[in-house]
Amino acid sequence: MAILTLLLRYIYDMKNRIFTIFLLLLLSFSAFAQERKVQNRPYIDFRRLHYGFFFGLHAQDFELANNGFVNADGEQWYADVSSYNPGFSVGVLADLRINNHLSLRLLPTLHFGEKQVVFREQNSGNRERQQVKSTYMSLPLDIKFAAERFNNYRPYIIAGVNPMIDLTVKEQRPLLVKKFDFMMEFGFGCDFYLPFFKLNPELKFCFSLMDVLEKDRKDLLDANLIKFTQSLDKAVAKMIVLSFYFE
Repeated sequence: MAILTLLLRYIYDMKNRIFTIFLLLLLSFSAFAQERKVQNRPYIDFRRLHYGFFFGLHAQDFELANNGFVNADGEQWYADVSSYNPGFSVGVLADLRINNHLSLRLLPTLHFGEKQVVFREQNSGNRERQQVKSTYMSLPLDIKFAAERFNNYRPYIIAGVNPMIDLTVKEQRPLLVKKFDFMMEFGFGCDFYLPFFKLNPELKFCFSLMDVLEKDRKDLLDANLIKFTQSLDKAVAKMIVLSFYFE
């Protein structure tokens, strides 16, 4: 588990270098493209509609906007996501071919994961921790643009939108998020044509277009917890997903 956490943390830290990585990936492919080889499953990409499944790992995150609110007791709380625990993703794929380079993909997915939010009081140093567990049911709709196939590999990029619902939102907590979210996503991967199926490793970055912080805290029985919501202006969800497709 510690190795998976380090892997996802490393992937998350690379978000600002995504285009450099993709360029290096293409250059590495070119280095191997010296001679033609026998193609596995040469007609698989000519099907109008095909299906598959996938599983993967992901890391969830919040971008929290602190506002410096000072409550009646003189407390000033600041929140941050302190750690990224590896999550698990699983789903199915429906791919509609548009032309030789473009296809439309629908990917019903379940994401099981969690993140740890820490609230710190500015003056006393007191802390309040909350494990935010999420089970997202999502329905991404992506456009896939693939390069020309060479031998048994084919790099591609994707972009799309991703409506999501969190099935495990818990009330009576310092931080409450909304059940519904809407994300934009983009990423890159490569099709590897094996003798019996096609394997596609893919790295995808997801960014919410909504503020998911629930400010109307009618759920609270402990009025003292409202100070944590009052200390935030908004919360924006983010996620990085490393998936392996089997088609």
